[in-house]
Amino acid sequence: MRVALQVNVDHVATLRQARGVNYPDPVQAAMLCELAGADGITIHLREDRRHIVDRDVRVMRQTVGTVLNLEMAATDEMKALALEVKPDMVTLVPEKREERTTEGGLDVVGARERLGAYVSELREAGIPVSMFIDPVPAQIDASVLVGAAIIELHTGDYANARGAAAAAELSKLTEAGAHAGRHHPELRVAAGHGLTVRNVGELVRAVPELEELNIGHALVADAVFVGLETAVQAFRAAIDEGESRR
Repeated sequence: MRVALQVNVDHVATLRQARGVNYPDPVQAAMLCELAGADGITIHLREDRRHIVDRDVRVMRQTVGTVLNLEMAATDEMKALALEVKPDMVTLVPEKREERTTEGGLDVVGARERLGAYVSELREAGIPVSMFIDPVPAQIDASVLVGAAIIELHTGDYANARGAAAAAELSKLTEAGAHAGRHHPELRVAAGHGLTVRNVGELVRAVPELEELNIGHALVADAVFVGLETAVQAFRAAIDEGESRR
């Protein structure tokens, strides 16, 4: 089974919100990405609604035909919305109002008791939960203990590093994938953050446990120049090439 590509359309909404108008519409972008071959759509509903807004979530629940992945902080407000809308999956992420973008993984180890109860409510409603975590074995183990069905490894440090530092970060991701595969074979492994057409293939080759990638900013940025269809297809080709070199 090939590695799935979930496209994050948040930054189409960022462009819309910059002018306070109703275009470009991330709902339309999601449709175009699916038509181009995306296996799922990811949206992050932030507390401050800086890009995706509640309307987007509700409309996409009705229009996305693949997989709708709702990224959100583990708050009561977000849980209520998820239980109402029932996305195909929820990814729990850390969130700070002042950050420009997500800066690291969720500390599942430090919040295990609270997250266990939180995940349980979502699971009882039939919503699988993913944990966005740093590539650290203890965080993987804790994610399983709280009931997560999926982990998404934070690839931002790998994507931002160069040379020997990038190789070291890639090694951490390789080891994290191997740990998950060896100790938690039932756990699905995903990854995302900062990935581009230039670095995603190497990641896929190095982490054979990967089943899914979440890619947003770079894909939307590429689409400014080449269009969404071509951008999605370029990422799909880069992922497939990485798989062929495993």
